[in-house]
Formats: sequence, structure tokens, C-alpha cells
Amino acid sequence: MKLHELRPAQGSKKKRKRVGRGISAGQGKTAGRGTKGQNARSGGGVRPYFEGGQLPLVRRLPRKRGFTNIWKVHYKPVNLDTLGRFAAGSEVTPQTLAEAGIIKSPQEPVVILGRGDLDKALIVKAQRFSASARAKIEAAGGTVEELPLATRKT
Repeated sequence: MKLHELRPAQGSKKKRKRVGRGISAGQGKTAGRGTKGQNARSGGGVRPYFEGGQLPLVRRLPRKRGFTNIWKVHYKPVNLDTLGRFAAGSEVTPQTLAEAGIIKSPQEPVVILGRGDLDKALIVKAQRFSASARAKIEAAGGTVEELPLATRKT
């Protein structure tokens, strides 16, 4: 391939439409604007919000109150009955939970909740624990370690 052989991809370049240049051009006389009316005139047309005097859609919808907190942390819940599949004495981290297919990504913050019972001593590491989950893990002879939350880049 040589420099003089370079061409843009077929169909990627289009000639601009030259309107109002006579009937043979295909866009003569009214230049694609139709016959008369507000949109046929120069400077014609309506502003985006205007609906011909009808109450606009934006004003017909109920007003939404409140706000969305962009700093809210969404934890992935994992219950104790789910941790039963791990072998006794093993370490349960977001990484091992993701490998086991319990959560999708090890980067997501995890909260351990107290549904179910635990009969094995496990070393559980997560970003948050409910009080009942912490008590049940320690009662089974396991340990609890809270991981720091990953800081969000702004």
C-alpha cells in the first residue's frame, strides 16, 4: 500500500446536499421545505419546548421531588447460609466470593448478613458485617475482619 492509494472506506464520505439550485438538482424550488407554512420560512420553526400552545409534556408530568445521592455505597449482600459451601478454616474474601460465583466482581463492596447458621470456623473478610452475622461467625470459632472501602475517584 502506498500513500497515494489511501482512500476512505466505501460509503463513509457523502457529498453535501446543495438545496435550492434548480429542478435538475432534485432539491430545487421549495428546497425540501414543503409548501408554505412556518417551517418553510427563513428563521421559522418553534423552540424545542413548544407544542403549538398545548400544555407541554414536561409540564403535564408530575414533579419529581428529592435527589439522588451520588456518594451512596451499594453493597452486595452475602448471607451466612451461602458461606456454608466454603471449607472449615478457609479465608472468605471478596476475591474468593467472586471466584465461587457468589458475587460478580471482587471490586464490589460486600456486606455479610446473618441469615442462616454457620457451623464452621471461617476467616471472613468483607467491607461490612451485620451485628448478627458478626456474632454467629465468632460463635462458630471464626474471625471477622473489616476491609476498607475503596475510595471513589472524582
